Amino acid sequence: MNKLRIVFMGTPAFAAGVLDAIRKNGCNVVGVITAADKPAGRGQKLNFSAVKQYALDNNLNLLQPTNLKDETFLSDLKALNADVQVVVAFRMLPQIVWQMPKFGTFNLHASLLPDYRGAAPINWAIINGDTKSGVTTFFIDDKIDTGAIILKAEIEIGDDENAGQLHDRLMILGSDVVLETLLMINSGAVTVKQQIDHSDMRAAPKLTKETCRINFEKSVISIHNFVRGLSPYPAAWCTFNDDGQLWNVRIFETSTSKEKHNHKIGQIFTGKKDLKIAVCDGYINVVALQFPGKKKMVVGKFLNGMKLSAEAFGS
Repeated sequence: MNKLRIVFMGTPAFAAGVLDAIRKNGCNVVGVITAADKPAGRGQKLNFSAVKQYALDNNLNLLQPTNLKDETFLSDLKALNADVQVVVAFRMLPQIVWQMPKFGTFNLHASLLPDYRGAAPINWAIINGDTKSGVTTFFIDDKIDTGAIILKAEIEIGDDENAGQLHDRLMILGSDVVLETLLMINSGAVTVKQQIDHSDMRAAPKLTKETCRINFEKSVISIHNFVRGLSPYPAAWCTFNDDGQLWNVRIFETSTSKEKHNHKIGQIFTGKKDLKIAVCDGYINVVALQFPGKKKMVVGKFLNGMKLSAEAFGS
């Protein structure tokens, strides 16, 4: 497999982890394609992607096109003479790019396709309360995440596992599946299966600030799944209102208490080391949170420095 010329395309840490695994297993990575640098933070300092940093650290041939149809980029890409292109968490490719290698271009997606096509499959699987997830490799076509499936691998989701923890486990699983896919391509033993859509298929749209807001009208288990599905990033949030003082609060970890009560939805109750919020079928116990301008902290430490009144509400 060290003779197979591979171009790798990806951007975030998930992709960098897969790139590291295939290189350490003797794969011949002749080029790396990643996103252009973007200004970030108050100082608008240019921010490197995790894949770019990995490529620089390991002296890999790096391209950062702003336009995937640019003639100069296409010429540089063709000059790499790739046998196959591997895509992990990158962007939609034009046909002229994904058809370029003789063995095609395949993508690693962090779900069991056709479920959770889209930008945030790991988050939505947990938000929806799924008990299993997985990864899929497929040959790219002219639509998003619809191509012919090469391999799948399944993994159980823990009851209290968050998106960050599942992300790390899927990165390891995905690395193994990419390597196996490359072995199949190298040996000429690839067989594929077309995706078949079904009526209750679930999507994984991009997360926005508004879709990350907690709805305390929902059940305890729904809110608990929502919080862990967005933890540690981008994080679920809500507004605490205490006598007209408003704070947008990020919540990273919760536990549940399912019980009947007569309290108003969203009412906040605090003890010396605990904070819970009334919901329709019980209470959400907040374990870790972050107030504006503060660091993330466990709720006991937060309550050492700040007290909420009996009139405080979450919304």
